[in-house]
Amino acid sequence: MRRLPLFFAALALAGCSSEANHLGNPLLWPFNALGSAVDNSVYNARRGEVELFVKTNHPALLAEIAAGGGPLLTEAMELAGIPSSDRAARLVQLQADLPLYSQSPEALIVALMVYGG
Repeated sequence: MRRLPLFFAALALAGCSSEANHLGNPLLWPFNALGSAVDNSVYNARRGEVELFVKTNHPALLAEIAAGGGPLLTEAMELAGIPSSDRAARLVQLQADLPLYSQSPEALIVALMVYGG
């Protein structure tokens, strides 16, 4: 029974360390877990929207990538959260990998989500 208070004291002291570590402060773990859960649900919802849009409009998106842009590609980038200032550079990258995206809608989804951050 005396070990339980010692365990919590050691845990609290570990949270006071000034050393950097990959686990972070143990006292903040419950809050970090909650934050991660919220972040994951937001990301999954956004990815679901992008996936549905890309799979629905795949041939048209490929044509717009090849042509240098268009309204569907702009909407896909908007859904993925790609900043307006990055879109021109991302379009060049999408054009470079167009053969891959023509074979795999999933690859296009992943690229858009990576570019969107």
